[in-house]
Amino acid sequence: PVVSQHVHSVALSFDYPTADDARLVERAVRVEVDQLDADRSTAGVSRTDTRVAVDVAADDLVALRAGLNSWLRYVSVAEQVAGCESTRLS
Repeated sequence: PVVSQHVHSVALSFDYPTADDARLVERAVRVEVDQLDADRSTAGVSRTDTRVAVDVAADDLVALRAGLNSWLRYVSVAEQVAGCESTRLS
């Protein structure tokens, strides 16, 4: 989970058919951590077996929505390139 001073947060979880699929997606999106506006939002990526978790926190709802949209897009593109699809849990 993201440890921050931000007021708003969302936790996303993606389940994949195999640990290799999850590893590919996790490695692809992890490089984006700290690339967004760190003054208004933060994010963290972790993986456990077949599950990838993305935690986004932000100062305000506009920044949270922007961060959420970005991270959903990153995961979607990584899935397309890896040729796998997740079951979105939350």
